[in-house]
Amino acid sequence: MAHLRHGERDSVVDAALDAMDAEQLRALIRALIPWLDDATQARLMNEVVDRAARASSGWAPTTPTERRVDEIEAFVAAARRVHQADPSDVDDYLREGTHAFLARDYPAALRIFRALLIPIGDGDIDLGQHELVDEVLGVDVDACAKQYAVAMYMTSSPKNRARAVCSAIEDVQGVGYFFEPLRELERVAVEPLPDFDDFLAQWRTLVEERVAGAKQSDWDRREDRWLREVVARTQGAEGLAEVARRSRRADDLRAWCSALAKAGDWSAARAANEEAAQLVEDRAYSRGEFLDGAALAAQELDSGDLDAAFERAWREAPSLARLRRWLGGCANREELVERAGVALEVVPAGAARQRALLHLLRGELDAAATLLANARGLGWSDAEHPGHLVFPLFVALLCGAKGIVELPRDYADMSSLMDDDRPKLRTTGFDELLRLADVTLPEDEGIRSSMIAAMRTAAEKRVEGVTANKRRRHYGHAASLAVECARADGSSAGKAWLRELTDEYRRYPALKREFKAAGA
Repeated sequence: MAHLRHGERDSVVDAALDAMDAEQLRALIRALIPWLDDATQARLMNEVVDRAARASSGWAPTTPTERRVDEIEAFVAAARRVHQADPSDVDDYLREGTHAFLARDYPAALRIFRALLIPIGDGDIDLGQHELVDEVLGVDVDACAKQYAVAMYMTSSPKNRARAVCSAIEDVQGVGYFFEPLRELERVAVEPLPDFDDFLAQWRTLVEERVAGAKQSDWDRREDRWLREVVARTQGAEGLAEVARRSRRADDLRAWCSALAKAGDWSAARAANEEAAQLVEDRAYSRGEFLDGAALAAQELDSGDLDAAFERAWREAPSLARLRRWLGGCANREELVERAGVALEVVPAGAARQRALLHLLRGELDAAATLLANARGLGWSDAEHPGHLVFPLFVALLCGAKGIVELPRDYADMSSLMDDDRPKLRTTGFDELLRLADVTLPEDEGIRSSMIAAMRTAAEKRVEGVTANKRRRHYGHAASLAVECARADGSSAGKAWLRELTDEYRRYPALKREFKAAGA
């Protein structure tokens, strides 16, 4: 029986939903609700009520009476005495708080949420969870915390509104996370927040007081994020620049540069990133990030000094990605070989993968072989281990095949993690560089022998490392290295070496299976 692929299935369902009228869709939802597990059912019902209350129909759920709110507070008082409560009861009561909020009965919502959320967040009431209350509740407790903050906003006096909201956020910090409070208040509110401009001024003053009173730190605190948010709202990139220049903290400088890039003001973004690279106190990592930002701006401006920007970024914060960008600016093999030679003179001593790439591009295979042989058996995932680069290229050269390099993702290179539509730095691929360098296997038998010897050493170290440290998840990789080495060698001596290696580790059944799977 043929099955629809995921995309086809989605398109069929979309078309079917489009064909239904409102009454049919309502009937469908009512029919589906009993099929769902308790947690999913609760989430769906909450979502239905929330969307209906925010629609233009004017409908709102019934708000609990004052007597009902008194009963909920009494329930919480009893639960605090025994330090526990049934999560299904808490679910029901939190849902009533949400109903009051959606019905714009903010005083009732405030009382219900305050009664429940604070003791739950402080751990005074145990709901039977292992770690997080979300494990046992069907209501989104984080959403309730944000509704509580909005209810506080709507019920507090305009003069003290900022301090009241801040107090509410601190009340529920055990169950709610306020990364950008202003955005979250506006998102959760069911009606426009009154006097919001006045609130912004109050909020900025309050947050600035908190930042000024805290000990200076490179770590980004919530007040630092809150200050950047309100400054961006009230002053834009110009205000963020003032904050960044004053603090010299990487996160503040990053926010300033990002705001300019997001606005597409690449000339200002380049200047800001270059200034940030000079100002930042956390120079080891962040300096390179800002120089990358300056290079990106140069790229977007189609600047004639893009190569110089790439070179500066690599020289001041060397990484494999930055090196590839700089090398990628070469027009021919001669220029590439010369640039690789210049880079070899200044590449950091511990940057074995970068050094190996430079030797490979210059055709210095014996030097690359030495780096491979000297590398550790463990740590292949390290950003500067040469194994993932040199080994597959040696196999390809010895077998006369096209080399394919697939390195583990480098989490230090944030551009490799971006999957959205934002502009990205163009990073030249290994295949492009190797093709331009025209790397071939030399006729010198001594170099070929050194390549095979290095591959054997690397495979032996890898097998020894993963077995001695019980890294069973990496047995397959270790076995594949040995098998590929023997195949690339192609001689009887290579086959004998592989037999000796597998025999030496015959007491490791899991490794033995991996050897067999790899074709040993």
